[in-house]
Amino acid sequence: MTEQEQTEKNMYMQLIEESCYIDPKLKLDYPPVALSFGEKLIKSDKGDLLLPIPIGTYGNISVITAPPKTKKTFFVSLLASVFLSDSNIFGGDLKGHKGSGDLIWIDTEQSDWHSSHCFRRIYEMDSEIDSKKYHTFGLRAIDYKSRLEFIEYYLKEKIENPSLLIIDGVADLLADSNSIGESNILTMKLMEISSKYNVHIMVVIHQSYGSNKLGTGHLGSFLEKKAETVIQLEANTVNKNWVTVRCGRSRGYSFDTFSFEVNDKGLPVIVGNLYDPLK
Repeated sequence: MTEQEQTEKNMYMQLIEESCYIDPKLKLDYPPVALSFGEKLIKSDKGDLLLPIPIGTYGNISVITAPPKTKKTFFVSLLASVFLSDSNIFGGDLKGHKGSGDLIWIDTEQSDWHSSHCFRRIYEMDSEIDSKKYHTFGLRAIDYKSRLEFIEYYLKEKIENPSLLIIDGVADLLADSNSIGESNILTMKLMEISSKYNVHIMVVIHQSYGSNKLGTGHLGSFLEKKAETVIQLEANTVNKNWVTVRCGRSRGYSFDTFSFEVNDKGLPVIVGNLYDPLK
């Protein structure tokens, strides 16, 4: 290594030292919440605080995992509509905390027609949503390298305050989800993006039927380890038209289990807590 290269490396290490140091004596505030379900009363030196139970906080990643036929796109629509409207009649205790932020929804799997149908559902749930805060893209026809490049470009160049990034089909951002190297690089890149833009990234990943493990090979394992929250969908064992939503894992307080259904107008709506006499 030349002297110039060593100097540049030292400067880079110093930059990391300055930007990544965390003072253990400094008490940080409760992390800003992007999406929440319910509230929890906690004790603090400032007195009792009633705080939202996060599904996801800003600067973090969450994972939605679902086996086939569990209406995952409907659930994503439900979360997106609540986030954009802060709360609505479909979301029950679900709350959005977007402030002045924007929602970006990326679909990598469906055709333009199917993607458009999902994206448009948000307006059917709340016609007052500000379209300038809602950005939707179907990247099925784009190669996997360009998909991630486009996401970074759009966050950097097109949006002043990105708040929630939904990636439905995260496995399509790499060539081989069974590659340890590729899976690690993509997961680290998503963590970098979430921190850099202080955006909550919510990714959708398939789950093998009859198993609680995330599918798509090593990518699922890496994302599960790094996610703030793992959200599991499963068919309700009592009400066949309901889908139950569980907190599979959380770094903070776990949200309570709830269920949703698709009503006669084709819109997702929360119907209540899980009831299963076999458990």
